[in-house]
Amino acid sequence: MKDINYQSVLDEIIHELAEFEDKGEVASYIPELAKVSPEKFGVYITGVEGQECYTGDYQERFSIQSISKVFALALAFKNMGESLWSRVGVEPSGDPFNSLVQLEHEKGIPRNPLINAGALVVCDVLISIFKNPKDELSAFVENLMGGPVNFNLKVFLSEKKHAYVNAALINLMKAFGNIKNDVEEVLDFYFYQCSMEMSCQELSKAFLLFANKGKIPLTNEQMIKEINSRRINAIMQTCGFYDEAGEFAYKVGLPGKSGVGGGIIAVNPGIYSVAVWSPKLNANGNSAKGMKFLEMLSAKTGSSIF
Repeated sequence: MKDINYQSVLDEIIHELAEFEDKGEVASYIPELAKVSPEKFGVYITGVEGQECYTGDYQERFSIQSISKVFALALAFKNMGESLWSRVGVEPSGDPFNSLVQLEHEKGIPRNPLINAGALVVCDVLISIFKNPKDELSAFVENLMGGPVNFNLKVFLSEKKHAYVNAALINLMKAFGNIKNDVEEVLDFYFYQCSMEMSCQELSKAFLLFANKGKIPLTNEQMIKEINSRRINAIMQTCGFYDEAGEFAYKVGLPGKSGVGGGIIAVNPGIYSVAVWSPKLNANGNSAKGMKFLEMLSAKTGSSIF
């Protein structure tokens, strides 16, 4: 980041985004998410050497939703190693993130760990590994962000009350023998994970792990193996944006993950991680303004890894 004034670039983009017509809609299928102000917007960029720049609502916590799947994946991969991939694949799905058709066709083995079925398998794995998986996941994330992590009980209960498709996914996988624990326990853990709240600042700092070869830059602690960090970055690159992963790779060219809470995290390996939050979603379930911001950031700084 030394050769580029990222704060100046950020300010320039914000000025240009004033003309952006955000036609997205706030997620409503989880009722609690529909209550968030659609005008919220925050950005935080953290460099692996400690540089920081930011704008807007970067300190306000929001529901990170599917972004949390990356943390759970990192923890499961750390403990299971390559044997994890006997339970879940690493291929883009090409179908909606909650597709039952694809899951049945592939006999209960989810395409990748970032679609709902794959994330449920990862939760099942963590329940099998740890006596208190919620505590272990919380501790893992807190180590990455350097502070306590918050979980929104209202969002948790809202998701749990409207869990029909996720319940169908996990019961189908249970029928195929790919869920080892009680389905209600796995669903409970999954909704707990998705109800995690973080600010752009906290999210950007936590994801430095994937920009810094599996190490926490501040302490130099090797939290996951370097090879695991590379593998997870690859999965984020190809599978991190629902049905828009190819578009994101084409326009932005960075590994990343989105969530229906309006958050997006992206990683420039060896340089920075950036979190952006804007609740209005496009037709693919990704933050419309967030996607545009990252496209502009990548173009103006030459950040694409390609």
